[in-house]
Amino acid sequence: MVAFARKRKPNYLRLAKEYMATKFHLLPMKWLTSFKPLVLLFCFIVMYILYANWSSLLEGLDRTSIRAYALTNKTQFTTNADIRETLAKEPALKGYFAQDIQEVKDKLMRLSWIKDVVVRKSYPDRLSIGLVEHKPVAVWNNIHYLSDQGVVFNLPADRFDRTGLPQMFGPDAESKEVLNAWAKIQAELASRNLSLKSLAMDNRGSWSITLANNIELRLGRGEWTPKIDRFMMIFPDIEIPEGQRLGYVDLRYEHGAAVGFYPIPK
Repeated sequence: MVAFARKRKPNYLRLAKEYMATKFHLLPMKWLTSFKPLVLLFCFIVMYILYANWSSLLEGLDRTSIRAYALTNKTQFTTNADIRETLAKEPALKGYFAQDIQEVKDKLMRLSWIKDVVVRKSYPDRLSIGLVEHKPVAVWNNIHYLSDQGVVFNLPADRFDRTGLPQMFGPDAESKEVLNAWAKIQAELASRNLSLKSLAMDNRGSWSITLANNIELRLGRGEWTPKIDRFMMIFPDIEIPEGQRLGYVDLRYEHGAAVGFYPIPK
């Protein structure tokens, strides 16, 4: 007797369930993979719109523009009128959120005598301003001033008495060199019981000085110490004509010097 094995029928219902489960399990991952570039593009567009309209968004938060300021330190030359007029210039002040601090600093730095500015915003509509001013140590080219760092600047005529300040002359680009030379020449003259009234350098780099007794020493270019020593040696022997005064001593020669006289005003 031959036995036959009975062939089992496949469970179509179970296979269908497994297929559907696998299909729907993989679907979300494929969906995310397909749409990831689109999500990134959308985020980029949103960020760009926010960046491009940032000023407008900030202005929308402001109820009013900056209307007042407080000066945090005493100033020697700057008045409240100066600050008000400067802040009123274009571009107009915005509100607390939209106002650019650097823009305010740039406005105030246009005042020639201002060395540095510190600005802070105070909610909702105020500025806190600190000003550092240049300190004049010399008159520069008769109309400007020179700071202790060699910076050329201007001052309103009625705000500072220039009496007693040293007089310095030269190209603006050489202001620091002139200031440094003043200190050195002044020290050399002081050791010879002389004092310096003014110092000048021309466009060719040639130097001349005026002593406190109004005698001009034309030093030219190069080292000035030997030339000052030469002046000290010949000065006692200079014969001054009656009714005149010694005006200048030209020391630009390798040896000796030339002298000039001016009439004494009556």
